[in-house]
Amino acid sequence: METVKMENFLSWLVIYFLVYYSDPLRAQYSGGIVVNPDFNEGLKGWRKSGFANMATRMSNITNNTYIVATSRKGALHGFTQKYFLQKDTHYITSAWVQVSQGDIHVALAFGTAFGIQRSGWAIARSGCWSMLKGGFMLNTSGPVELYLEANNTAIELWVDSISVKPFSLKEWKSHQDLSTEKVRKAKVKIQAVDSQGQPLPNATVSLAQQKNNFPFGNAISQHILNNKAYQDWFTSRFKYTVFENEMKWYANEKIPGQLNYNVADAMLSLVQKYNIKVRGHNVFWDNPQNMPSWAHYLSPAQLSAAASRRINSVMNRYLGQLIHWDVVNENVHFSFLEQMLGKNASAVYYKMANEIDTKAIPFLNDFNTIEHGFDGTSNPSKYLEKIKELRSHGYNGPLGIGLQGHFFTPNLPYIRSSLDILASTGLPIWITELDVANTTNQEVYLEEIIREVHAHPGVKGIMMWAPWSPKGCYRMCLTDNNFKNLPTGDVVDKIIKEWNHHDFSGSTDENGFFEASLFHGEYEVEISHAQVTYNTSVAQNLVMVAPTGESSQSHYTIFV
Repeated sequence: METVKMENFLSWLVIYFLVYYSDPLRAQYSGGIVVNPDFNEGLKGWRKSGFANMATRMSNITNNTYIVATSRKGALHGFTQKYFLQKDTHYITSAWVQVSQGDIHVALAFGTAFGIQRSGWAIARSGCWSMLKGGFMLNTSGPVELYLEANNTAIELWVDSISVKPFSLKEWKSHQDLSTEKVRKAKVKIQAVDSQGQPLPNATVSLAQQKNNFPFGNAISQHILNNKAYQDWFTSRFKYTVFENEMKWYANEKIPGQLNYNVADAMLSLVQKYNIKVRGHNVFWDNPQNMPSWAHYLSPAQLSAAASRRINSVMNRYLGQLIHWDVVNENVHFSFLEQMLGKNASAVYYKMANEIDTKAIPFLNDFNTIEHGFDGTSNPSKYLEKIKELRSHGYNGPLGIGLQGHFFTPNLPYIRSSLDILASTGLPIWITELDVANTTNQEVYLEEIIREVHAHPGVKGIMMWAPWSPKGCYRMCLTDNNFKNLPTGDVVDKIIKEWNHHDFSGSTDENGFFEASLFHGEYEVEISHAQVTYNTSVAQNLVMVAPTGESSQSHYTIFV
């Protein structure tokens, strides 16, 4: 069975899916800088890479032409094209891929002076085209060579509609700002009228945000319990949190059968006083190094019984008090439970979690999915395969996509393309453990990442991983030990202030209208006019600013 490719019409939004029997269209962005991207001119612009044969074929169903690599001797052998790419430019890449038989993991790779850089991954399948979407940046300008990487050399590689599209920093920021305006804000029109319903021109409209609808939080450690300065600094900024270690199995059951939730209980009680919402982290950790040490000495039957006691104990204890649970943490990378209890182990525990607490969304949670393209284990296509595996093993309940986000140098095009792919599932995406390595430009990178993920419509919340400890933070601190902001903390305060619209004011026009674009949330509105005497409590109105569909505009009439 042959299928065809489809172009994506939005420059920043790519849907990852398989396309069947539709009209063939050109490569995304007409191929960008790629010569002969659709192979309509045969092999013009392309040359052989390594030991392989290459040729073009035409679909007998849709008449589209594609390139085929056969008799390959190595992962990068097949075909290539050379470009000179620029530093400080964002490159979005894409291609449609297919293989002659089976399903294999393939990457669009670029050979640089510093080695191979992978811009994106996909599962190439037999019988249908899959979209491979990615992005990358270079630290220095220079020549690069494009390859399609696949370890299985026994099969034929089929590729069509290859695109490498450059975006300047200005263009990238413009797209980011437009997306933020569309998905995080709404246009609000307020009209001030007097008691007779007559418009009040030149009235002063003041808005103070009472609540921001976008969850933005930070992890905390047990050191917050007896440190008033830590409490004051944290609670004045955040309404969402997650505990660093205190809800993990190895912390709650250091000795088999001896449960201790004292610290977690105290932390939960503290943050609940401030109406701070909490993510549950975690029920299990699939990395064998982070299981309770005694779990390694259990038989499969004993481990199954212990795991059942664990999930029932911790989830019932905090029933109804948490918004999420990372049920089997890092089970894209690791498989301790699966190796001991069977391939369906994760699905079993996600189903149990959903049955115990129907309100807390069960989350997958893993690293190196958006951070960079070097880790083939948990890239977006592998993450989607994990979701598919959970479903195939019988878990069909609610599910969240947790992306930890432990960054060194951010690759914004890779972040955006990865989020595009994952958002195609329709599942809520949270950045769950955002931090940046403590190197040069740490605070610059932190701001770039926050703005990039906040602008993406698939992202429903951001949690930073900067819990304070007197001996130093995991990777990123926001304050010093006196709770004075570090540069990273200044970035966080800057963003919180920007998203919260405090002291936002303006004047009504001749018809009594005031218009503004506001971040989604709840606002207290006060209108004052020299000709009107009014009671302050009457003039204060609570306005809900939320997404309202395509128009994204709300109209309120305020009587003063």
